[in-house]
Amino acid sequence: MRSPSPRLILASTSPYRAELLRRLGVAFDAIAPQTDETPEPNEAPEHLAQRLARRKAEAVAALHPAAVVVGSDQVAVCRGQVMGKPGSAGRALEQLQWQRGHETLFFSAVAVVGPRDSRGERAVIEGHVETQVRWRSAEELTDQRLWRYIDLEKPFDCAGSAKSEGLGISLVASIANDDPTALIGLPMIWLVDALRRQGIDPLRG
Repeated sequence: MRSPSPRLILASTSPYRAELLRRLGVAFDAIAPQTDETPEPNEAPEHLAQRLARRKAEAVAALHPAAVVVGSDQVAVCRGQVMGKPGSAGRALEQLQWQRGHETLFFSAVAVVGPRDSRGERAVIEGHVETQVRWRSAEELTDQRLWRYIDLEKPFDCAGSAKSEGLGISLVASIANDDPTALIGLPMIWLVDALRRQGIDPLRG
């Protein structure tokens, strides 16, 4: 008899990541990780994203030793400035003004922590996907249009105020990456491969 798949936990309360994971048709629970997300001094953006993804996954995994836990984090950088979640309309406008006419690099990191084995150890699979976003010009993205976008989408919990799955797509000239859902917050091509290696296969009959 084939052994059942382990329990799957998403170490996040992000509705965007949960919606992406639901596409696989695999049952999972979402649990908020209690982690400190303060950057280390002079920490590179890609290192920050990967460290936080692993820390989130390990924090939840410590409480659920038999589960496979997925942690993820995203950091955006434009013209040398890290673009976090704006949290307010005013801050969102400032971020979009800074980015228009330029390119933003998004680092979408994931860590998948496997169940604890007989020796008390857990396999960890880590990786990240980079997305290059080229924003439309300042002539196209006037403050009036940016305010319209902010009012309709309220992208206050999106890194760089980039809500590409909605009206935010009208703000960008191009998006380049190898995993189309990475910009939303969870690179699903990468994740499917990692989950299979941890014993969870969405296509297993």
